[in-house]
Amino acid sequence: MGGRAWALRAVWWQRGRVNDSGTPATRTAPSPATDLPPTTGQPPLPGGRDLMGPVENLQRIMWTGTIWFVGGVVAVALAFSAVLLSGWRPDVLSTPGEVVFWAGGVVVAVSLGLIGWSGCPILEVSVPVADRNKSRTMQLGTFSFLVGSALVMFSVLLGPGA
Repeated sequence: MGGRAWALRAVWWQRGRVNDSGTPATRTAPSPATDLPPTTGQPPLPGGRDLMGPVENLQRIMWTGTIWFVGGVVAVALAFSAVLLSGWRPDVLSTPGEVVFWAGGVVVAVSLGLIGWSGCPILEVSVPVADRNKSRTMQLGTFSFLVGSALVMFSVLLGPGA
């Protein structure tokens, strides 16, 4: 783990337990995140919290990214197993349809990788950069999951009837 990420976790873990000077805190509530600027265009909540700030957004993406990843894997498994159990195989498609099917399958596989990486709780760089990277990969992963799934199902529907 890089030095910045380790330092961030150490600061986050100790928040509310020690003061900025390193002495034990006298209160039990976590201190507000006053060291982070508020998100542009949105005032911070009372107490200095900003729900769209980099730290809060990263925590939310890492928590929900895992759920989205599991949901995506389950959706692919259910849809693909239903199609295969019906007796359908990709070789019944014409060449263009087969190309669309496999291209859509590759897009879905890459999208699951992007969503899975977004939900991974490891920060490879600083918080603002990780926030931007994980936000973009989550958005791109979700978009490509929908597009890839639509391509696969479209090619299945255009194939010959059973």
